[in-house]
Amino acid sequence: MTKANYECLFLFDSNHYARDPGGIAGSVQSLITDLGGEILVSRLWAEQRLAYPIKGHNKGTYWLAYFALDSLKLKELNRACQLNESLLRFLVTRVDPRLINALVAHAQEKVVVPIDQALRQPVAAAVGADDEEDVETEEE
Repeated sequence: MTKANYECLFLFDSNHYARDPGGIAGSVQSLITDLGGEILVSRLWAEQRLAYPIKGHNKGTYWLAYFALDSLKLKELNRACQLNESLLRFLVTRVDPRLINALVAHAQEKVVVPIDQALRQPVAAAVGADDEEDVETEEE
């Protein structure tokens, strides 16, 4: 089993979300955890008018989630999302391991390292390996 980090932006029917916000948030978590995934962060992103109608809806609620999931289970997640009546659309993208900590921290609204700086880090350092660098200092 090879776990990978993913970002998913869910677009929910605003009417369903307004009636049961806790249930909708729980459905996102259960979609992922039922497949053996681990939620890193999951939160409401925005509720707004859509640029064009989707399935007859003019307004949608966006929900952002970062999670770790076995890459072989991704197909099952896609199918579960397609069968969810509250979901209008969803987009799952794989996240580079060097960026996941910065993206999760940003989603949690914490101060983070700029993404361009995170990309320059080696992959081992981004996932928590202890790399010690020799730093030379000038003494006068």
